[in-house]
Amino acid sequence: MSELKIHLKIITPERIVFEDDVDSIVAQGVKGSFGVYPNHIPFMSALAVDTAKAVKNGEEIVFSIIGGAFQFKNNEAIILTEVAEKGSDIDTARAELAKERAEAKLVDAETQRDIKLANMAIAKAMARLKAASKR
Repeated sequence: MSELKIHLKIITPERIVFEDDVDSIVAQGVKGSFGVYPNHIPFMSALAVDTAKAVKNGEEIVFSIIGGAFQFKNNEAIILTEVAEKGSDIDTARAELAKERAEAKLVDAETQRDIKLANMAIAKAMARLKAASKR
């Protein structure tokens, strides 16, 4: 008898970031984190700017996910997002620099729009750093 798996596909407009069978998935929805195992009931969720983790044969694979949507049905999971990166592919020095630049922009922000954009840039950099630290 074969072990049940989830077929996970992480897609951005530019490419398929990941496609493989995994044992479980943990992601950050806008209303909190959730986990999915084989034969979970179908559902969808909006994703937060944070990380998603897949476990395959006991190994954790962490991704930075910059918002988007998660769909699960019939042991197939799809993450649609504008930007996603595998933690092991992230340049931490570059992500740290982006965080510092965003924090400086926040200090100099003059409008609500500037504050919102700076906070989003900080969140993106933090998601990348979080994924990279869990490689």
